[in-house]
Amino acid sequence: MFSGSIPALATPFCDGSFAEDVFRRFVDWQIEQGSSALVPCGTTGESSTLSNAEHHRVIEVCIEQAAGRVPVIAGCGSNDTTNALLHLNFSKKCGATAGLVVAPYYNRPNQEGIYAHFETLTKGNDLSLILYNVPARTVTDIKPETVAALSKLPTVIAIKDASGDLDRVTEHRLNCARDFALLSGVDELSLAFNASGGTGCISVTANVAPKVCAEFQAACASGD
Repeated sequence: MFSGSIPALATPFCDGSFAEDVFRRFVDWQIEQGSSALVPCGTTGESSTLSNAEHHRVIEVCIEQAAGRVPVIAGCGSNDTTNALLHLNFSKKCGATAGLVVAPYYNRPNQEGIYAHFETLTKGNDLSLILYNVPARTVTDIKPETVAALSKLPTVIAIKDASGDLDRVTEHRLNCARDFALLSGVDELSLAFNASGGTGCISVTANVAPKVCAEFQAACASGD
């Protein structure tokens, strides 16, 4: 089960191209500072503005550089189910531990459409999958009852909840299996999120303060 401080890594560019050497050093620093896993190509990594070639290279480099020291959760989201599956297949091939998949954005599917999107992904790939709900950005909200249904799919293991609604943490904890990980997607709510049953945070702040974020999450886990 994923826990602790998990940075959603920024993607460095120089003169319009992916700055691979900078990113490799960034990955090393994050691990040295205590990050428990890494997320390349999440929202903070500007996945929606990357070409598929760039997207895949960022994931590949992150996995190479992490070299098994920490899990890599590859950002695999898209509003196009086929493209999301393409990202998942590539990430699986490269050795990612899991894929982080945002709810389909812009198209605004209903709850049945959201379920069908994720179900199709689980049928097309056996990589562990983390749901990502961030309705303020996607204008698509994965309702608690849909999360509960999705959590029963064999490869859906966690949710990154950036809804900002702390009541949902309790709902998810009650409606999903105990080993279904609840990860905050809002740094400033991490304390209350963990107190309500969360296990960690996929963090923006950890890009610049990974040690502090890791120590904070460790203190939460120990009840300090």
